[in-house]
Amino acid sequence: MAHDEEAGYYAVRARAMESLLVEKGICSPNEIQTMVDRIEARSPADGAKVVARAWSDPAYKSRLLNDPDGALADLGYRMPENSPKLDVVENTESIHYLVVCTLCSCYPRNLLGRPPDWYKSLAYRSRAVVDPRGVMREFGFQVPDSTEVRVLDSTADLRYLVLPRRPDGTEGMSEEQLAELITRDSMIGVSEARSPQTATAS
Repeated sequence: MAHDEEAGYYAVRARAMESLLVEKGICSPNEIQTMVDRIEARSPADGAKVVARAWSDPAYKSRLLNDPDGALADLGYRMPENSPKLDVVENTESIHYLVVCTLCSCYPRNLLGRPPDWYKSLAYRSRAVVDPRGVMREFGFQVPDSTEVRVLDSTADLRYLVLPRRPDGTEGMSEEQLAELITRDSMIGVSEARSPQTATAS
């Protein structure tokens, strides 16, 4: 199926599902539009704000890892009642997490916005599982051999947010400055957060 045909197919399905939800009285057109607008307004900057707080506040970081919904609510991000469960995982010197959705494109849209096209591609979805180190190299990130790589498969019921390692040389930086170092890709796990030097040069 060509990309345009596939997009059209899913658009028709989405409209049919919307009509069914309204017809059954599960939600109104306004409620659906409100949810769409809320998701469309999200971007990786929202996720970066959360990560920057976790880097700056050990107590908040602990809560984020153990009670993501509660920690997100502290910053004004209230997940919809029926939204998928969110797990936050922390990259460390010994373990590096990489997120993929092998079936489709399940993604923490409430924090990162729309998934990038490469995340939805069959190439990424298949290769991330069998050759995660190779995939990360293509993003310019070489994981040390001593670091264990764990691939997490996002599903319709469970989404993941990666808490990237805080770069060296960031002591004393404000949350706003730290957020500038945090990229969408680092919160998926295909790369690291940027160093202050890299951020200044770009």
